[in-house]
Amino acid sequence: MRINHALISLAIVTAAYLGVLVWLDGERGVFALLPTLASAMPVLLALTVASWLLRYARWWWLLRMAGHQLNGWRALAAYLAGFAFTATPGKVGELVRIRYYGRQGVPAETVVAAFVFERMLDLVAVLLLAFLGWGAFGGIYTTLLIFVTVVVAAVLVCAFFPALLQAIGDRLVAWSMPRIAAVVLTVCAGVVGLRQWLTVGRVLKALLLGIAAWGVTAGAFAWLLSELGMALPWQRALAIYPAAMLAGAASMLPGGLGSTEAVIVALLGDQGVALGLASLAAVGIRLATLWFAIVAGLIAVIRLEMLDRAHVRRAGGGTYS
Repeated sequence: MRINHALISLAIVTAAYLGVLVWLDGERGVFALLPTLASAMPVLLALTVASWLLRYARWWWLLRMAGHQLNGWRALAAYLAGFAFTATPGKVGELVRIRYYGRQGVPAETVVAAFVFERMLDLVAVLLLAFLGWGAFGGIYTTLLIFVTVVVAAVLVCAFFPALLQAIGDRLVAWSMPRIAAVVLTVCAGVVGLRQWLTVGRVLKALLLGIAAWGVTAGAFAWLLSELGMALPWQRALAIYPAAMLAGAASMLPGGLGSTEAVIVALLGDQGVALGLASLAAVGIRLATLWFAIVAGLIAVIRLEMLDRAHVRRAGGGTYS
């Protein structure tokens, strides 16, 4: 478990954020608003936690329908652990949950299925929230709609035609790449597994929970804008962060790093917000969401690893994989 990678990413981005703010402060007095941002941070963090709990409620419900009973704080910690490697390049960080749910008897295929299912519906939920700003932000919505449609269609095709992924896995085995092939085949089994939730009632319930969870985050950003003195129509204020999140996801950068912030600044700039103030809002919401999540995930990983190692020592030998 390469915790140092997440810590290095956290340190680098923190330094980059500070560097940007220092540069902006040289001409625009951004630092004068830092006390306002600091006073708003507890509310932002509380709303972020509320969003996590809604997302976990959906995750718990999905695994329960799959026949797995999750009880106690360890199940929640395993979910939060997925946030730890969100900004680590070259991997789907949240799939670290396979490690910890596996120790609770949940197969890797089921974790993958729940992960893909919730990510797919999150894209739809965030897109619907972004549509609150339809017509206010130029042609960005056409791009976002195409991106979400392509991803959802690709997931559904793989779910109902698993032979495509199976063929890729078999080819990788033939090319003497067994580890990558094993990953592909696990994803294949997981994507097939999400079909158990593809009923109208289940999709609608999961989608509504996603809209509620991401709506809380969008509302947190809108509230931050008002605290920083930006008077935007409420629909536009609510739509900016979801639109930026989708643009960040479409960039394929880990955690939408850099791209999400840039889109926030650009969309606020279109509404007449000064560069320094827009940048401060972007940094503030990302600290309260992405980077707060990474810190919480790292704490969960460290705690779970400590408890599992202690359990192994008490058992008198053996190790977890």
